[in-house]
Amino acid sequence: MAGSGEPTRREGLRTMVAAVVAVPLLGTAGASQARRESPAPHRKPELVPPLDVMSFNIRVPAASDPWAVRRPVMRTLLQRAAPHVIGTQEGQFSQLLNIGADLGPHYDWIGTPGSGNEESTAVFYDVRRLAPVEHDVFRLSDTPTVPGSNTWGAAFPRLVTRVRFRDLLDAGREFHVLNTHLDHRSEYARARAARLMAERIRGLGFSRPVLLTGDFNAVAHAGTAYDTLLRAGLVDTWDTARRRGPAYGTFHGYQGLRPDGDRIDWILATPGVTVRRAWVDTYCANGQYPSDHLPVTASVRLG
Repeated sequence: MAGSGEPTRREGLRTMVAAVVAVPLLGTAGASQARRESPAPHRKPELVPPLDVMSFNIRVPAASDPWAVRRPVMRTLLQRAAPHVIGTQEGQFSQLLNIGADLGPHYDWIGTPGSGNEESTAVFYDVRRLAPVEHDVFRLSDTPTVPGSNTWGAAFPRLVTRVRFRDLLDAGREFHVLNTHLDHRSEYARARAARLMAERIRGLGFSRPVLLTGDFNAVAHAGTAYDTLLRAGLVDTWDTARRRGPAYGTFHGYQGLRPDGDRIDWILATPGVTVRRAWVDTYCANGQYPSDHLPVTASVRLG
């Protein structure tokens, strides 16, 4: 897929739309609105099962921790957790295909192939629960429509994958998922990226819930990027959760768990989202972790 900057789906949808044009996949927005206005009369919101959303930096393949060794542990973790949405970072195309195969036929994914020096921030989803309505990609730069563009001094080009989903178990309720990976080197690049994401999220309006997953390379409650996104109207699901698991630093670098360590992987949401539980998944097998990051999950109700 070298040289391709177009988003990709796992099963036969190898080519997606141009990066910033949102094209309906499963019908028009008007049809979706009609369905939302005529919900099933017997549907009670409290009977809708919660939506489990995960953010996971899966780590690129590396000689020091080969993907062939990590993949079986990743497979077990994801199959055990079975989230409905997974925002992944650093995934190379071959890894994404592997994860799609390991998750099985009930999952699909949307993202870019990650060609050249541009990674894929792919979004996996459970097709039994969710149907994508539209999707696009924008780059975190002054030229967001240009694949591979990098104008803010980041170590690598950075981007955002956005998907609007329809919840098949919640009377067709729609919501947005945005998934990203901010730069690890430049505070300025992170700050500019957060400003652009905040603008895009405000542009979506708040008629539909928004979930933002990512490895932000910045500690929650510290730094410009975090403050900018919360000022844009988002809340941190870890803070708003009714219940939380033990707190760990989400980047461990294979050096062991870090209780109460820095949380640089977040799931943010619009305020109307109710967070039943948030936790960090520490699964490993015989001391082998699937990644140098721990996945973060939030179990939510959209409204």
